[in-house]
Amino acid sequence: MQTTQNFPVKGMHCASCANIITRTLKKHEGVTAVDVNYGTETARITFDTEKTTPHQLSKVVEPLGYSFATSTNEDHSLHTGAQQSRNDKLKEITTLRTSVFTMIPLAIFSALLMTWDIAAQLNTIPKLPPVWMEFFHHLLPLFATYTLFVVGTPYLMGVYRFFRYGKANMDTLIGIGTLAAFIYSFAVTAFEDTLRPFLNVENNYYDVTIIVIAFITLGKYLETKAKLRTGDAIEKLLNLQAKSAFVLRDGKEHTVPIETVVHGDLVVVKPGSKIPVDGVITEGSSFVDESMVTGEPIPEEKQQGDAVIAGTINTTGSFVFRATKVGAETMLASIITMVQNAQGSKAPIQALADKISSVFVPVVIVIACLSFALWLAVGTSYLGFSQALSGGLVSFVGILVIACPCALGLATPTAVIVGVGKGAAEGILVKDAASLEKLHHVTTVVVDKTGTLTKGKPELISIQSFSDATEEEILSILASLEGTSEHPIAHAITAYAVEQKWATHTVEKFEALKGKGVTGTIKGISFWAGNSTLMNDLKIKFDQSYIDTATRQGKTPVMLATATALLGVVFVADAIKPEAKDAVQALQNLGITVVMLTGDTENTARFVGAQVGIADIVAGVLPEMKMDKIKALQKAGEIVAMAGDGINDAPALAQADVGIAMATGTDVALESAGIVLLHGDISKISKAIRLSRLTMRGIKQNLFWAFVYNGIGIPVASGLFFPIFGWLLSPVFAGAAMALSSVSVLLNSLRLKSTKL
Repeated sequence: MQTTQNFPVKGMHCASCANIITRTLKKHEGVTAVDVNYGTETARITFDTEKTTPHQLSKVVEPLGYSFATSTNEDHSLHTGAQQSRNDKLKEITTLRTSVFTMIPLAIFSALLMTWDIAAQLNTIPKLPPVWMEFFHHLLPLFATYTLFVVGTPYLMGVYRFFRYGKANMDTLIGIGTLAAFIYSFAVTAFEDTLRPFLNVENNYYDVTIIVIAFITLGKYLETKAKLRTGDAIEKLLNLQAKSAFVLRDGKEHTVPIETVVHGDLVVVKPGSKIPVDGVITEGSSFVDESMVTGEPIPEEKQQGDAVIAGTINTTGSFVFRATKVGAETMLASIITMVQNAQGSKAPIQALADKISSVFVPVVIVIACLSFALWLAVGTSYLGFSQALSGGLVSFVGILVIACPCALGLATPTAVIVGVGKGAAEGILVKDAASLEKLHHVTTVVVDKTGTLTKGKPELISIQSFSDATEEEILSILASLEGTSEHPIAHAITAYAVEQKWATHTVEKFEALKGKGVTGTIKGISFWAGNSTLMNDLKIKFDQSYIDTATRQGKTPVMLATATALLGVVFVADAIKPEAKDAVQALQNLGITVVMLTGDTENTARFVGAQVGIADIVAGVLPEMKMDKIKALQKAGEIVAMAGDGINDAPALAQADVGIAMATGTDVALESAGIVLLHGDISKISKAIRLSRLTMRGIKQNLFWAFVYNGIGIPVASGLFFPIFGWLLSPVFAGAAMALSSVSVLLNSLRLKSTKL
């Protein structure tokens, strides 16, 4: 059976690591798809459970220095995979912090000694006394040995795996470079008298080994801390989930871990506590803070029969509810999974960086070896063997250190991680990085009317009296007559009366008049409520043009009359969302064309369009016709985003370049869309587009600097400009530049977190 699972990956240090894991796993039997993301340090693998297991997949990559956290709880109730990944990063940060604090004194000492030596050669300061020089002559090798064989163990393992398995990554580059510098230095130190006739034995590169590894370790420490910050969105979502629940079993209340709650459990919720799973209230009532889902700051009143959502907070009162969705089924778990998958997915723009990084490390090793050979072959004639060898070694180590593809590998995923997290914080759930990238190209946004521009349910929007009766009297009578009806219009009328806290009356001789309305007696007076057909049957006079005008505007009139006169009329309609007009204007301000696509009548669609500022309207369309309209726009060269919430919108959402679903809509619509807007707020469409544009701008900036950095750094390190300008990049500065490049890419991505959408 085919399954797709996400695994946190340990041991990844650069984009080449991701490519090594991908190529290795694709050759393993049973694996059909692999997507490894260096930015999130996760692997999304599709495999046949009958041919392989997560444990076997981890065993495949373990010889290469990687492993999978395969103990992820399948019900995802606590999302242990995400938590475990975060815990691993925290442990790595602790280890790196210890290494950094150990290496900083050694690096400072080495740098000061190197600076003193250079300054002394330039006669700006006196040389160190011979006794001190001899002492340091023996002290630096000890520091370098500790640095390379203790702190630098991961880099040496990278060299071993390169020669053992032919797989090269960042660790390989650093390992070969620092090991070469150490071996050369050790040789001229141990065999000083023997090599003196051939080499300048006064020059060694122990300081290069120490300072480069110190800089790289510091860079990895800062990078890991910054990457941890990019996952703040997941941490905040995880913190919303309760850790335990009060469950009634055998008539007693038990405190149990949340992962043990099962369907049908009766769960007790006390004041101030988080609701642990999704369910329906069976006993009691309260006010629940659902701002996590709805965005509304005012707690929602919940009574028997109402649904409650995991992660929301009970404010006052206690109640009991029956668990209907647990573990990965809950809305909160779905949101967490969606954000995790989106942060771990790859944007199409990353393909270029992946292609380059897949061949980058082997090519760099070849360039470094060629550079070293050219220094010996050409440089010996002009500089002498000793200086040519020294220059070649500096070039060899410098190229390996500065060419590390970390910045290139971080450029896209870090921006995507921060962008997706920023969206989640704003109530914009991005399902995958491809949708986030496509969104910034969008030229046309197609919106459904019902549930997108409008609230999606009938509401009483106005009351008109044609008699001495007040609005309260008219509605009280109507609500009394409609109180037993299941019709949505009747619900709208009774809901308004309840909201206004207006009294209702006992109805006698009630009768439903099919296709016309209802009738009944209240306090001895007969009343009729219904449409114009009923009024005509009763020969009640009313202004037909007034009713027709309201009908053309999408309003449904309900008239109330006695046997002889019209008392008043109420209008029920699918009310326009308060934010709809501003949302449309915001899209148009971004230079985007807005089109309304609805199955409603032309008159109603035109009226709603005029209210919100949409001129391009297509009405009376069936679901397949909506999809055809999307295709027509795409054929005309438009990049189309479709926003909708119903089952009838699903085909169009799937056809659009980017589907945007309202979280208040159907499950089918949510599954068909690439972007989900929590609490159905259409104003978030423009925010989502701005988020996409900002994210893509950050990605392009990151890629530009990563390419420029390597494009300039490698030629300078190779000594290409040495014959002209005398430039030769010290491996020490190469290490500092490489570390700072990765950190700068991360900081540039993190800027998005503080940007207002």
